[in-house]
Amino acid sequence: MSDKPPACTPPTVPVLDPAAVGAKLGATDYPEPFRAAVAGRLRKRLGNPLGITNFGVNLTRLEPGAASALRHWHTRQDEFVYVLDGELTLVTDAGETVLRPGMCAGFPAGKPDGHQLVNRSDEPATYLEVGDRSAGDEAHYPDEDLRYDSVTDLFTHRDGTPW
Repeated sequence: MSDKPPACTPPTVPVLDPAAVGAKLGATDYPEPFRAAVAGRLRKRLGNPLGITNFGVNLTRLEPGAASALRHWHTRQDEFVYVLDGELTLVTDAGETVLRPGMCAGFPAGKPDGHQLVNRSDEPATYLEVGDRSAGDEAHYPDEDLRYDSVTDLFTHRDGTPW
């Protein structure tokens, strides 16, 4: 019998270099004519390659003039953003607030206060966005005739007719 400990497979390190994650500029499932609003958004999904399934984590860059999304709110999903660099304008029902590096904002599920980030500066801005993946969520877009239902995975008009 050997005095050596049994050989072990080293653990997988749960580390990811965001530079190694692919990203798509302006990728969106929005129907036309809404896609142009996010044409300058570059999003890297960081949680998925790490196996995170209960919430999403994205590293997002907005080019000057770009928006994070159409102004929206969720019925069941919380959202959180943390600004890493640059300057972003948070647009909500209460008005506009400039967010700078180190500032964050949160959007509780079920609160009908449409929100979006817009880069009104001359430089790109980067932020982390975190959101849960609660089933049965709906997203409402108060400035547009648009609604999203996660159960059917469809965008519809407010009256329920498909886009």
